[in-house]
Amino acid sequence: MSTLIRNRDFLSAKNGKLFIEKVSSKDLAKKFGTPLYVYSENRIRENARRVKKVLVKYIPHHELFYAIKANNNLSVLSILRKEGLGADAAGNWEIQLAKKAGFPREKILYSGVFHSDEDLRNGLKAGVAVNVDSLSAAKRLLKFGKPPIFSMRVNPGISGGKIKGLVFAGNDAKFGENLKNAIIAFQLAKKAGVKKFGLHMMTGSCVLDAKYFPAATAKLLEFAAEIRRKFGVQFEFIDIGGGLGIPYQPNEKILDLEKSIAATAKVFMTGVKRFSLGNPKLMLEPGRYLVADAGILLTQVQTIKKAAKTFVGVDVGMQTLLRPALYGAYHEILLANNLNAKANQKASVVGPICENTDQLAKDRLLPKLAEKDLLAILDVGAYGFGMASNYNTREKPAEVLVNGNKAELIRTREGLTEIIGKQKIPKHLR
Repeated sequence: MSTLIRNRDFLSAKNGKLFIEKVSSKDLAKKFGTPLYVYSENRIRENARRVKKVLVKYIPHHELFYAIKANNNLSVLSILRKEGLGADAAGNWEIQLAKKAGFPREKILYSGVFHSDEDLRNGLKAGVAVNVDSLSAAKRLLKFGKPPIFSMRVNPGISGGKIKGLVFAGNDAKFGENLKNAIIAFQLAKKAGVKKFGLHMMTGSCVLDAKYFPAATAKLLEFAAEIRRKFGVQFEFIDIGGGLGIPYQPNEKILDLEKSIAATAKVFMTGVKRFSLGNPKLMLEPGRYLVADAGILLTQVQTIKKAAKTFVGVDVGMQTLLRPALYGAYHEILLANNLNAKANQKASVVGPICENTDQLAKDRLLPKLAEKDLLAILDVGAYGFGMASNYNTREKPAEVLVNGNKAELIRTREGLTEIIGKQKIPKHLR
């Protein structure tokens, strides 16, 4: 008998055991070890197609790019490239990853923040559209050369998302330029001979409120109208960023994607006509929405300590999954080897790192757990492996891609060679 896991048709319970697509989580852990990141290829494709279907329905003149920072595995990039998406790169190495995964340069947007001169030169050398974040970066970019498309990220003041650390606009945000300086930047770019332009914002992450996106789009269009009024700039695209959220907690509602995109499209097309903006593409660059719920992190219980409270020690720590320690992010945790067990006791799930912030779940209601139990941490496909580190001199985990009944290793587990291989001891210390 197979039972689907909440809102995830690629996860199922068979005889109380967790299956990822048609592969047993127990078999995955046995073959590849733990900690282990596992991704569902079909779920990634399904997520991408869902967004594309709604965009095509309401605004055919669009571009859908994937934010590489969410998950930079080449196999994940290749899946999304095959689904027809472009790539949003946060730095030079992400540009190179995108090229290696097969994205043509005209389907790559370089969007960084606080660019160095080297960053800007690399963007120009790559021949991709460059999206600068400040007047300073714009001046230096234009001194080094002329990009095929000059774009600027602005801070429209409107923001979204419930996690404070994931709010990217407003007076306290380091991202984006104000309208006054953006106008100067576009004037300089036009004088330098740039012919194609874009306008960009990214004001929040993991937004579940469908009303946010049309409201943010309206504000961005006001910026576009003012820039066009000043200098007659025609925009190739107007990029409203990402921010499409997923429900991490069981009581959260799923984003009404169709309602949100339909309202955003209406605002966009009305604004383009009202402000005589020509025929720009509406660009959207989600990351989390495409890959987050497709990722599962398998971990084994190592130690159970009963003191003032119960601590369940697992082999995943903040060096493997940083989000809970970084900004208190919630991830649902399942007992993968016994999904039928009732949650009847509170425990804190903690990792092996020497920091008290290394707690994946605090006082969480869970089934009674035993050492060697296999746990599955959900919704880790975005900002999971990408934030992993070698803190406490621990190796980064392996990654596996599941497609139907096949499971393929797409990144090997690190060993001592990878951790210390680039270090050198001076002769006088040998």
